[in-house]
Amino acid sequence: MKLLTSFFLAFSFLFLSVSTFAQGSKPKAKGPATETLQVKTSAVCDMCKSRLEKAMAYEKGVQQANLDVPSKILTVTYRPDKTSADALRAAVQQTGYDADDKTAEARAYDRLPDCCKKTNATH
Repeated sequence: MKLLTSFFLAFSFLFLSVSTFAQGSKPKAKGPATETLQVKTSAVCDMCKSRLEKAMAYEKGVQQANLDVPSKILTVTYRPDKTSADALRAAVQQTGYDADDKTAEARAYDRLPDCCKKTNATH
């Protein structure tokens, strides 16, 4: 009887450990790890560059942001499972800058320093 009980316990332990291992080894479906978005902005100076890159760093899912001031193109690398291109364009607008064909939010634009307003010449 003792031998049968020991055999049953050993078999139960083996069964539980195999089933636990099998549950943890299922591959997860994954989409692309990151995507890249390029947004035409109304940024004019290095101060704009700093402001936009910092604002993007606070957005969920953003891995990297870089503004090329001469071309006014903001390149954002982000995780599409955490955010979307539309959400990132909206974040640019909320920072006070145009995002492609969408204009900046008026209140955010008014809060920009004078040197960062699109009516001023590039310096």
